[in-house]
Amino acid sequence: MSGGNREPGRTVTSKVLAILDSFTGQDQELTLSAISGATGLPLATAHRLVAELVSWGGLERRPGGAYGIGIRLWEIGSLAPQRTGLREIAIPFMEDLYEATHENVQLAILDGHDALFVEKISGRDSVPIVTRVGGRLPLHATGVGKVLLAFAPPAFIEEIIERGLPRLTKHTIVEPDELRGCLEDVRRTGFAQTRDEMTIGSVSVAAPVYGPASTVVAAMSIVVRSRPADFGRLALAVRTAALGLSRRVVESWDGSMLLAPASPTPAEAEQIAD
Repeated sequence: MSGGNREPGRTVTSKVLAILDSFTGQDQELTLSAISGATGLPLATAHRLVAELVSWGGLERRPGGAYGIGIRLWEIGSLAPQRTGLREIAIPFMEDLYEATHENVQLAILDGHDALFVEKISGRDSVPIVTRVGGRLPLHATGVGKVLLAFAPPAFIEEIIERGLPRLTKHTIVEPDELRGCLEDVRRTGFAQTRDEMTIGSVSVAAPVYGPASTVVAAMSIVVRSRPADFGRLALAVRTAALGLSRRVVESWDGSMLLAPASPTPAEAEQIAD
């Protein structure tokens, strides 16, 4: 991109990345003034860089005059092997789980300090959820997040706790020792469950997806209404789908989806190897 850098310590690239970072799941459309405020860039600088991003296709001007992420970034993002390879392998197993339950089915990976959702399937009668493909949610308050966190290195778990555990609903686990106990249960049972912790009115049951060398590469979950839920039935359905996907991941492994070290239960390890 053209133009000089008149702000010491900030390159043109850092300014462009700041503009793109200002768009979130909650702020999918921003005015030029909002972009300037979020990035700390002068209005004139923001205007110039936004115009170049629009010309390139990274941003697009919406009918109301605000800006949003453009199709060019979606095209580039879809090339990421960690997302596309796993997603393509997972879809048939997610579809089978959806057909068996007609409930929300989700697939997430660990990215930074969040659960990043790479695919989801929802039906007309499924409980409304806040998840979107490409969106992020906290690890401590979601079923998939608890799975990913449970099988992460202990130092990472402590890092998440030290960063703080925001209370998203009155049921969210925010006490460190309670969360540690919950994660121990996940490692012992092979699945995680949440009730009204992320969204009031929903229950999530999640299971790990294993790759080679005892690694967890993702988490699959089902989200239902928080009526009296049969956790045993839901856990069996999700674990069966996740184990099937695990076998397929091992067969198709190319190293691009490697995430956190994990230890499957002996029964799971035996099923994965079959």
